[in-house]
Amino acid sequence: MTGPNRTAWATIQADEERYRPLYARLLGLRFVNPGGVLCFLFFEGTVALAVLLALAELVTWWAVLVLPAAVAAMVKLNDMVAAIVVRSAALVPEQERDRFRRQREPVVGRAQVEWLPHAVPGIVVTVERPTTSHAIDPQ
Repeated sequence: MTGPNRTAWATIQADEERYRPLYARLLGLRFVNPGGVLCFLFFEGTVALAVLLALAELVTWWAVLVLPAAVAAMVKLNDMVAAIVVRSAALVPEQERDRFRRQREPVVGRAQVEWLPHAVPGIVVTVERPTTSHAIDPQ
């Protein structure tokens, strides 16, 4: 089977790796590329939230360690799911990809509606259409 090799799947170039935030480099994120503000919120924001919850005595002080670790685990899990999605998308044949990417345009048409001069809002009035019989009389 031919297709892109594993290194082609990664969205981060090797020379750009050193400019990524430390949080993303420590987690080894390959497909999810959070920026600096998002990495700040992922780590320092969760630490601050855990400290506030601990000071309010809503959680124990272990939350200061557990909450950032849980968020880091979810970010890494999201990166692993993104890797699976990219690999499965690479296996889809090109004609199927084109079919999925094709933009579907809505069908616009006109419906003929009979106008009823005696229509009252909120009341449904039905009109029976005269039926024409094309049957030939046997007599």
